[in-house]
Formats: sequence, C-alpha cells, structure tokens
Amino acid sequence: MEAAAPIDWSRIDTVLLDMDGTLLDLRFDNWFWQELIPRHYGAAHDMDALDAAQLIERRFAAARGTIQWYCIEHWSRELGLDIAGIKRSTQAEVRYLPGAEDFLVRLKGSGKRRVLVTNAHPETLAIKNRQVGLTPHFDAWHSTHSFEIPKEDADFWPRLMAKEPFDAARTLFVDDSLPVLDAAREFGIGWIRAIRCPDSGRPPQGTGDHAGVDRIADLL
Repeated sequence: MEAAAPIDWSRIDTVLLDMDGTLLDLRFDNWFWQELIPRHYGAAHDMDALDAAQLIERRFAAARGTIQWYCIEHWSRELGLDIAGIKRSTQAEVRYLPGAEDFLVRLKGSGKRRVLVTNAHPETLAIKNRQVGLTPHFDAWHSTHSFEIPKEDADFWPRLMAKEPFDAARTLFVDDSLPVLDAAREFGIGWIRAIRCPDSGRPPQGTGDHAGVDRIADLL
C-alpha cells in the first residue's frame, strides 16, 4: 500500500471523480445488493434469504467486470425484480461519505474542470442525484453505460477522452476500485488516488500499489 504524497494542484487541470465509494457511501450499495435484494428475491421465490443471496452471488460473479454488472435493467430481467423501483423506495439511505460534500464545495473554487465518471446506470445516478444533489457540483457527468463498457476496460478511456477532452498528464482521478485505477494508470492518467474507506461500516481496504487516502476529503 502506497502512502499518498501531497497533490500538487498547480499541475492539475481536470479532476475525474468516481461516485459510489469515492463520494457516496458504499454502505448503501453493499446493503442494497447483499441484503435487501436477496430478501426481495427470496420472498418472490419462496426461498430463504441466505439461499437467495448465494444464488444471486453466483450470478453476480459471472457478470463482474462487465457493463451488465452495473446495469439495473439487466438485473431486473435476471432476477424478476423492479430494481429501480426498490432503489427509489430506499433512496433516503443514500449519503455522502464524511467530508465528501465539503471537498466538492471547495473544489468548485479551484478553477479545475470537475467531471463525474461513474459505472452506475443512468437511472441509478438520477435516483442518487435526487437524494444528495450531486451533479450541481460538476461541470460534466458521464455514466459508462453511454460508452457500453465500464471503467475497468482499457477501451473506455480513449472513448471518454473523445467525448470529454482532457490532458491525461494533468488529470487527477479518484476511485475505490483497483481494476479501474489500474486501467486509468495504464491509459496515462498522471495523478491517481485510491480510497481506502469506501464503506463507512467496514474496515479500510488495501489500495495495492496505488497511493491511497482514507477519504477524498484528505486530498485537501
């Protein structure tokens, strides 16, 4: 695990930020997919919630790393549940990670271009945005579903640059996913930081050979 050297903000023009686990507490998503959805699936199929969770996890494992993994329309079809409806009914549980909103407020005054880049489905982004008011903090926001591949795919980054031009060497990217950070570094993003505490209810996670901070607020 690498310690994070101070950010030299004078060498950064663009800030690319992940959503879940970087700005928003991943505790919601872990609870939603690992506890709530298995309960709904179990009730719909007369199954014990634990058995339902094991069955769903096998399906998740087969899709992990693909755009389907993040697609609520895909999982609605796969599981026979209204995932968007369930998410809307629980959106009050969506919260910023500690210090994240203050970080965004302070970043606005920095003069940097601020871009949200999330693997979340556009409807998931819309639901969470209604709850926490995320997009007003950004100059632009992109769901990888419009590119048809997730951030961990090497082909995503040139597609993003074609739509959202930036100087990779003068760009800061922050995420909590190591495969995503690996792909961004391989593309040539000059400044990369990993989040150690994406879920406020769980212990810090390792950041591999990426420089890490406990939370995004630590960058300021």
